[in-house]
Amino acid sequence: MGSVEEQPRRWDEPLLRISDLSSDAIEQVLENNGGGGMGWKSRLVAWESRLLWALSGASIIVSVSNYMLSFVTLMFSGHLGALELAGASIASVGIQGLAYGIMLGMASAVQTVCGQAYGAKKYAAMGIICQRAMVLHLGAAVILTFIYWYSDSILRAIGQSETIASRGQVFARGLIPQLYAFAITCPMQRFLQAQNIVNPLAYISVGVFFVHILLTWLAIEVFKYGLLGASLTLSLSWWLLAVSTGLYIGLSPSCRETWTGFSSKAFSGIWPYFKLTAASALMLCLEIWYNQGLVLISGLLPNAEIALDSITICMNYWNWDINFILGLSAAASVRVSNELGAGHPKLTRFSVMVVTATSISISVVFTAIVSVFRSGLIKAFSSDAEVIKAGSSLIPLLAISIFLNGIQPILSGVAIGSGWQHIVAYVNLTTYYIIGLPIGCLLGFKTSLGVAGIWWGMIIGVVLQTATLIVLTARTNWNLEVEKAADRLSKSANEEKLQLITD
Repeated sequence: MGSVEEQPRRWDEPLLRISDLSSDAIEQVLENNGGGGMGWKSRLVAWESRLLWALSGASIIVSVSNYMLSFVTLMFSGHLGALELAGASIASVGIQGLAYGIMLGMASAVQTVCGQAYGAKKYAAMGIICQRAMVLHLGAAVILTFIYWYSDSILRAIGQSETIASRGQVFARGLIPQLYAFAITCPMQRFLQAQNIVNPLAYISVGVFFVHILLTWLAIEVFKYGLLGASLTLSLSWWLLAVSTGLYIGLSPSCRETWTGFSSKAFSGIWPYFKLTAASALMLCLEIWYNQGLVLISGLLPNAEIALDSITICMNYWNWDINFILGLSAAASVRVSNELGAGHPKLTRFSVMVVTATSISISVVFTAIVSVFRSGLIKAFSSDAEVIKAGSSLIPLLAISIFLNGIQPILSGVAIGSGWQHIVAYVNLTTYYIIGLPIGCLLGFKTSLGVAGIWWGMIIGVVLQTATLIVLTARTNWNLEVEKAADRLSKSANEEKLQLITD
């Protein structure tokens, strides 16, 4: 949990073995501005970086592997024909993206409460929190099922042609089982991440990914099951992920204290937890849908085929980058929630500084790579001269977006770990949809900029949101946040109010 067994070492002894110190001892070091010896700050950075990469390395693998399940499905769908690929792509963005945003957003509440509970060593409450999240997720899945089933009308309502919408509905209906796998898997993954159990998640995710490649090849290339077979195979792979994760939680000694079996208490105290869940879902949905909207709106432009091809290629690179950074964001969320729960305001602030600096450094490298290779990145996807020209003109915007990915998702992860979802939801609504989106539509449809104008509007929204989060984080009183975390946990642990299991 970001700490090791407490060592009988005073904070003011020479920090020759700083890796042996617990988070309690590191908090003392930070309170007293160092603990002896030269270069103590660099050693503290090394201590935090070790914990950060132990968490984020596996989290990055999980994030990328889960994303690649859909990516592989779309690759194989492309072999069925252009219409099938268009239908699968628009269903993935417009329908599956909607559900994934809601499920992922709701699951971030598990990171907040379970992460803080783990830091405070209130282990027994964590399993009940995870189960309560599953109940709410399954309720959301039932509602979303109707959207999947009647997706043809929804896709046509957002401007898609009848033929593409029809193919999209076939693909979406095959994803209905995946929806319920989402509802179970997302809370379980956050439950394990909150305990710093990330390596098993990485092994499971990579294993399911390779199985998914084989199953998808069999379904499409061997048995010729078509578009419905592709989406049903994706659903099956997500269920393999759900079952494997569930078996690990139920059987692993690592979860013995945090998972004590299913309990009816998961059905009580739903409303207080729902409020945090709703804010979490709104916060992340507004972020995810904002970027997906770039693709959907581009399809309404004149010469939409070139616009869609060029923006889709760029967004593939953006998705690779964001899924990498989301691993760091998940680690930031866990570190912040753990240390707040443990009552370490100084170490929480230090963790935020280290993860932000690390993420920015990585994004600078990725930005440089994109800027150097420019048209080569587009040629990897298309040989069409018009697409290459249009895509190459968007590379500077892609580079800017990738750089911003080094800051914005990390601060969002800090917000999740701190329980600020409701605040960030208002920030996202204002900066993205009241400011950024209208500017993008104005530049895209009323000027000659086209898809670049839409993207510029999106960037303006992200810049404003990032600036707001920077100010919010910089002005945070972490001592007060520790008190809020303790208050949140005390309410969750109060059997008379919420009827949770306590330690």
